[in-house]
Amino acid sequence: MPKFVLNETSYHGYGAINNIVSEIMGRGFKKVFVCTDPDLIKFNVSQKVTRLLDEAKIEYSIYSDIQANPTIENVLHGVEAFKEADADCIIAIGGGSSMDTAKAIGIIIRNPEFSDVRSLEGVAPTTKPCVPIIAVPTTAGTAAEVTINYVITDKEKDRKFVCVDPHDIPVVAIVDPDMMASMPKGLTAATGMDALTHAIEGYITKGAWELSDMFHLEAIKIISRSLRGAVNNTKEGREGMALGQYIAGMGFSNVGLGIVHSMAHPLGALYNTPHGVANAIILPTVMRYNAEATGEKYREIARAMGVEGVDLMTQEEYREAAIQAVKQLSIDVGIPQDLKAIVKESDIDFLAQSAMDDACRPGNPKDPTKEDIIALYKSLL
Repeated sequence: MPKFVLNETSYHGYGAINNIVSEIMGRGFKKVFVCTDPDLIKFNVSQKVTRLLDEAKIEYSIYSDIQANPTIENVLHGVEAFKEADADCIIAIGGGSSMDTAKAIGIIIRNPEFSDVRSLEGVAPTTKPCVPIIAVPTTAGTAAEVTINYVITDKEKDRKFVCVDPHDIPVVAIVDPDMMASMPKGLTAATGMDALTHAIEGYITKGAWELSDMFHLEAIKIISRSLRGAVNNTKEGREGMALGQYIAGMGFSNVGLGIVHSMAHPLGALYNTPHGVANAIILPTVMRYNAEATGEKYREIARAMGVEGVDLMTQEEYREAAIQAVKQLSIDVGIPQDLKAIVKESDIDFLAQSAMDDACRPGNPKDPTKEDIIALYKSLL
């Protein structure tokens, strides 16, 4: 039976962060643990939130020992810092890295029997909701502010692992495009393509159904018309991407993804490849691989991407049109088109096994073999 989990409350649009103080006070929180990354502090992005806390005389402490692909160590240090801070809520400011770290910290604080971070992999049977999180995204891509997923890197084993837990969803999401305005072009492009990957994989995943399809098609439509503008830092583009990526998160968080993500995760773990870049490079190739298992869905993807005349096309034509529309958007926003500069051929067997072991793989519309994954990686070299 399908189940849907979403934020209790979310605020959208320019100026949304001004609701933070009333949410903290209205919920009776006394001390805030601010989880953010060092770059956001350096570039005065986190200060847009802490300034509001200062003005309202709300006590807080800052934790910023967070890497771009957060590690088990980042989480463990954060758990200790949270205990020392004696806080009762978390504000996570950043992209997926800050939010994933905050989720893992919040879960372990409330479910100490899972203090071995590796024990959270997959669907962990936690019993208590995590420390309440107010999530403030600074990138338009991961939608971590509305998902029940988080990803942690195990440096010791050169792998990323996915954790899926309804207990980790932030209670409040503050989706303010102004918080995303300082994102450089490359990061805007990469996170935007990550959002598109969420929408497309969520739309064709095995768990997809009418309610999730509604979110994913709308997300594809908004992202495909907004991403080019967002990369050029237009107000409308930023606003569109902030909303589009959130809507994609509402869907995929509840129905799963596929092997684009399974193949992208080990690239981040082994080479520190930005997650959105890995997804964007892999997406068109995997779309072609999956096409035969998607019925008429690529026609609707092509339509949502703005392709005209899809109703007059054969199945083969609209499938190709959908793939080409995705490829063109990726080219237009400056994403590399292959893995030549990233992947070493000698690592492919390890990458393929990691992809097969990844929690996103079972959701793929077509069941891949390890040989299929190896062939997909090789075709991108």
